[in-house]
Amino acid sequence: MDLSAVRLAVDAGDRLGECALWCEQAQAFWWTDIEGSKICRLQADGSVRDWQLPERVGSFAFCAGSASRLLLGLASGIAVFDTADASLSAVTPVEADQPATRINDGRCDRQGRFVFGMYNPKEEGIGGIYRVHADLRVERLALPAAAVANSICFSPDGATMYYADSPTRTIWSLAYGADGRIGTPRVFVQLGADEGYPDGSCIDAEGSLWNAQWEGRCVVRYDRDGRPTERIALPVSRPTCPAFGGPALDTLYVTSARGGLARERLREEPHAGGVFAATTRWHGLPESRFVLAR
Repeated sequence: MDLSAVRLAVDAGDRLGECALWCEQAQAFWWTDIEGSKICRLQADGSVRDWQLPERVGSFAFCAGSASRLLLGLASGIAVFDTADASLSAVTPVEADQPATRINDGRCDRQGRFVFGMYNPKEEGIGGIYRVHADLRVERLALPAAAVANSICFSPDGATMYYADSPTRTIWSLAYGADGRIGTPRVFVQLGADEGYPDGSCIDAEGSLWNAQWEGRCVVRYDRDGRPTERIALPVSRPTCPAFGGPALDTLYVTSARGGLARERLREEPHAGGVFAATTRWHGLPESRFVLAR
C-alpha cells in the first residue's frame, strides 16, 4: 500500500508506543507509551486521554465483563487497573530474580488467558514467556528464553501461537491447545538483514499475520504459510505494533517510537512516536479479553 494512504491519527510523540488494541465495545483505540509509563485512549471524536502509571506498562489487555478494568503487564509484574477510579491492585511479581528484565509484548489467547514475554536491554536471551490465568497465577511456558519477546498473537481458531525474539529477526509459530499444551516452535518468518526487526503483530480475519518492522519503515502481512502478501509503508523508521479497528475493523492502526532517534533522524521523521492509520481491504478480529476470576 502506498505511503499516501497512511494518515497520522495521533501526533503522540511517544518514546516507545506499543501494544495497539481496539475496543469494539467503546469504539476506541488504546495503546501504551512504555517509557512514558502511561496508557492512552483515542476516541471516535478524536479526543485522547491518558492514565499515568507508577511504572512502565509493557502490554495490557481488556478484561471481559468490564468496561473499565485492564490487566496490566507492568515492568515488574502483573496487576489489574481500573480506569474508572485509577485504582491499581497489588502487583504479582514476574522474574524478580532477573532485575534487568521487564514485561514486554503480550496478547490474550482465545480462551482469555494473557500470554506475554520479557525484554532485556542487554539483548541476552534470559527472559521467559508466560501465561496469566484467571486467578492471576503466572505460568512460565516451556519455550526458549528470549532477549526481546514480541509479536505474540493467535490464529483465529486459537490453535496456533506466534511470537518473535526481535534481535534474531525471527517469528516462530507453534501449536497451541485450548487445554494449555503447546507444541515445538518452527520458523514462520525470517527477516533479512535489510528488513528491520519484527516487533508487534496482529492477526486478521483470514488468519494472516501483520507485523510491524522496527527500522523497516513498514507493516507486512504474511499469509498462513509465512509468505508476504501486503506491505504498508510508513513515514517513520520505528513502527512498533499494529491493530485493526474502526466500525468495520478494516482500519489498521500502528504505533511507533521516537526514543533513541538522533536529532537528524527526528528532523526527517517529525511524527515519529505517533499513531498512524490506514484503511485496508482486509478486516481484523475483535480483541480477545482477559477472563478475570474476581
